[in-house]
Amino acid sequence: MAWIYLFVAGVLEVVWAYTMKQSYGFSRLLPSAITFVAMLASFSLLSIAMRTIPLGTAYTIWTGIGAVGTFLIGIILLGESLNPMRLVAAMLIVSGLVLMKLSSS
Repeated sequence: MAWIYLFVAGVLEVVWAYTMKQSYGFSRLLPSAITFVAMLASFSLLSIAMRTIPLGTAYTIWTGIGAVGTFLIGIILLGESLNPMRLVAAMLIVSGLVLMKLSSS
């Protein structure tokens, strides 16, 4: 169950990063509110997952999901560029996540 909490926490990190961008410096109410709720839920689920999953593994996977997820959201929804170097960087993050998961007990 801890891995599910961790995955959802990572997805919520993507949500709050995206809605923070949409809040325009917290000047728009709805995206700002969603940002804070998603942050609280993400941190809460991360802390629950850390009861079972080691700190280094949990935090690395949480930030990795957030990094790759926001990278994809940036490309898909915000029209950010996709070039070979950015793609390789994202693949390196994903490979690091897989190795971290495989190395955890």
